[in-house]
Formats: sequence, structure tokens, C-alpha cells
Amino acid sequence: MSLRHLVLVPLALAIAVALPVAAQETPPEAGPPAARPSEAADAPIESPDAETTASKVPLEEIRRYVSVYNAVKQAYVEPVGDDKLMHSAIRGLLFDLDPHSVYLDKDDAESFEEQSRGAYDGVGVELMRQPDGSLRVIAPIDDTPAARAGIKAGDVITAIDGKPFKPDEGDNSGPLRGSAGSKVTLTIVREGKDKPFDVTIQRETIRIASVRSKMLEPGFGYIRISAFQADTAADFETKIEALKAQAGGKLRGLVIDLRSNPGGLLTSAVQIADDLLDSGKIVSTRGRIAISDAEFSATPGDRLGGAPLVVLVDAGSASAAEVLAGALRDNGRARIVGSRTFGKGSVQTVLPLDNGDSVKLTTARYYTPSGKSIQALGITPDVVLHPPKEDDKSVRNLSEASLPGHLRGDEEGDGQPGDNAGDVLDGDAPITAALVELKKPVASNAKPAAKQ
Repeated sequence: MSLRHLVLVPLALAIAVALPVAAQETPPEAGPPAARPSEAADAPIESPDAETTASKVPLEEIRRYVSVYNAVKQAYVEPVGDDKLMHSAIRGLLFDLDPHSVYLDKDDAESFEEQSRGAYDGVGVELMRQPDGSLRVIAPIDDTPAARAGIKAGDVITAIDGKPFKPDEGDNSGPLRGSAGSKVTLTIVREGKDKPFDVTIQRETIRIASVRSKMLEPGFGYIRISAFQADTAADFETKIEALKAQAGGKLRGLVIDLRSNPGGLLTSAVQIADDLLDSGKIVSTRGRIAISDAEFSATPGDRLGGAPLVVLVDAGSASAAEVLAGALRDNGRARIVGSRTFGKGSVQTVLPLDNGDSVKLTTARYYTPSGKSIQALGITPDVVLHPPKEDDKSVRNLSEASLPGHLRGDEEGDGQPGDNAGDVLDGDAPITAALVELKKPVASNAKPAAKQ
């Protein structure tokens, strides 16, 4: 999940009518004033050359669609209602675009909003729909039923409560949600296992504490960010101040753990980057329409006063997590330790419809401060870590590049899709390795302290 432009779009479902888009962006959540898009981003969205677009409606294709529609209505072995046919047609518009564009029914749209606020009923897992309808686990969220049940990044869910998925069902994750205390059975395919197996999980009200902290050694702090939600940046700032107080007023260094962080609100990642940078670009986004173009920059003031930073990542670090890692690395503020990241360099816009449903549509790519897109490429760490040999075959091809139909990256190679995928790094050993890097000479990875 990434920059969440909430756009109100009145949609007229008419076969031969071009759809004008008149919308207003909701201001970014929890973002510092200087980290918001330019004022142009608050202008209404309009279709590019709307009149030209309207004059180029593909009438022959529309006629073909109507012919198929009528054939199904008249000759299919069982009666099919207009609502079902139109619903399927709308889903079909999005299905082949990319893995992140999807139609959300009203209940799914409401759940999507709840998750961004950090409280919802479910099992606590970030998923990616695959072309065959199955759901690939990007990451289980810390301290949730899914994590406690042993669900792992890279697992593929092929059925829920014994019901397999259909390729054209759109968002299949709905059945994972349900009232707290109820149970759901997932059929899992896992690399290294000979056959699928079932896992039964009891749903809970998921209240995600997205930021946790502790002191690794005197003066050396650790902050774990499991996802980027509306309150994540504020929680991060609170944890930073608590660690500084524990260290006597100033930290000697900090490890930020973004392993298996699937992303979330881009504005939260931007604000955390701003907390740690004195100046410089953080991230930019570019798309086909003006509202998709934005640039975020840091404001003066580094909450750590230039103390060394190490960011810990792995193959499950995606989207907003990659934005934060890329911003700190490109500005020379931190070293990256771990494994190549997931490589999700696209921005999704949630477009609410007038019937309560929504469309989650890929509208832009984002670029790190150096101007590079990590789409289907990911971030290669400065110091590469590998899992223990006994875990070496647990996950393969956990990357954007391995997803069929993904947007091609600017620097994507010609090899097998996903052949450069990183590893999932579990346990405490990577934290120990990150601390070793953090304690290396300050001059190699820190900027001078900010002026007060």
C-alpha cells in the first residue's frame, strides 16, 4: 500500500459514454506542511484532453462487447443477471492492468480504510492477488493471529475454508476478514513443502502497534516499524524521544528495522524521513495526470542530531518501506543492511464510487531522491545478509518482478522474472549484524549534527 489519494469520482455506468473525471484530492494525512505536494495537487482531476478522449470512444469494441453481453444473456446455460454481468465486466477492466489495480466492493473498501487506520477484524496479513486468483503473502503483521499461526512471507493461499479462488474474482481477501473470535481455515502452498497444508486461524480485532523500540546496548537504539499507518510517524517520534532520554539525551546510533514491512501510507514514511533528514529530496511521484505528480522534501531539523543510522531490510520490505530506505540512503544519511527489497515502485489511488464501492488504481511511479525507480528492481543493500543454510530454500521469488502482469521497471533486466529476488531474514541475527555496522566509524555513515 502507498500514497493514498482519496478521490471522489461520480461514475455513470453507461456502455457508450466516456467517463469524465471531476474530483478533489483529500489533503495528505499526518504530513508536515513542507512534505506535502504542491498546491497544484489540490486542483480537480480532469481527463487529459477530455473532449478528444470522448471523440475516440472505440465504437467497434463497444459493439463487440454488447454482442457478447447479449449472447451470454440469451444463450448461457443458466440465467445470468445484469448486475452480475456488469460487475464482472468492471472487474475485467482492471484485471489485466497490473497486480495492484483492483475493484473493491463496499465492504472491502471500508476494510481497506480500516487497515490504514490500524484497527480492523481479521487475521493480520498483507497479501498480493495473483493472476490465478490465489493470494501471495507479502508479510504477516507482527503479533497478529497470522504471525502467531506461522504464516510466512512468500506463502501462497490457494483456498479459504476449502473454497478455491477463481481468476476473475478480483479482491479475494474479503473472506479473511470477519468478526473477532470466528475462525477461518487457509490452504497454504509453501516452497520446501511437498504438498499444500491447512492452517486454522482465529480472527481478532487487529490493533497494530506499528512502532516498537528498545535499547540494544547503552547509547544504541532499535526501532521496529511493521507498517506505515496514519499514526506511525507520531509514534516513531515518541519512541525516538524516549530512547534519547534513556541514553542520557543523545543516541550514539539507531537501527531502523523495516524487514517484512509491506508499506502503507506514503505520507507516514515521508514524515519519518523528514524527522531524520536536515535537507534534500525524499521522494517524487510521476504519472499521466497532473495530480499524480508530487515531490516531497525534507525540512531543517534532524531528531537524531546526525547520529549514525542503519536501516535493516529484506525481501518483504515493500512500497513505503522502500521509500524510507531509499530516501535515507540516497541522502547519505544511512547504510542499508539486509537483502534486496521487494521492488514495488508504484502508487495506488483509491477512487471511491458513488455506490460505496471503490477502485484501487495504479496512477504513478515513485522515484528516490537520486531519480531512480525501484519498480521491479528493489533496493540492493550496502551490506548483504543471507538466511541460515537451513532456511535458504524457504522462500523464492518474493519480489514485484515475479508477479505476472507487473509494471515493467525502468532498469529491469532481461533475465527470468524475479531471479534477483532477495531473501526473507527472520530472527535476531540480522539485528546483531546491523548493530555491528552501526558501531563502525561514524564518519562513514553520518552527517554533521544539525544546527540548533
